[in-house]
Amino acid sequence: MRIRQCTRATCVRPAVATLTYVYADSTAVLGPLATQAEPHSYDLCAEHAGRLTVPRGWEVVRLAVDLDHAAPAPTPDDLVALADAVREASRAPAPTAPPPPSAASGSRRGHLRVLDGGE
Repeated sequence: MRIRQCTRATCVRPAVATLTYVYADSTAVLGPLATQAEPHSYDLCAEHAGRLTVPRGWEVVRLAVDLDHAAPAPTPDDLVALADAVREASRAPAPTAPPPPSAASGSRRGHLRVLDGGE
């Protein structure tokens, strides 16, 4: 899993919250880090999320976000589990490809086959 960074210019800290604007309601919504980066939202680190200000007349909706704790770093157990999963995947037998079509079966090139109607 790739850790996303704060979208503020020159900030390299990990993102812990996602900011989304609802322009029709003049509202900024600051919530937990979204599961995926979205084009019209902004991922913020704890510092920038904590200092968020909005234009006069706008409202800020702050959903429960733990700004004191960034995304946890992988633990040795996580890394061992990942290594075990990679090892297991490399041991699995490769899927076998279907045999190539033969001229006797009435096959044609490509993924389509002509079936003999049994006549």
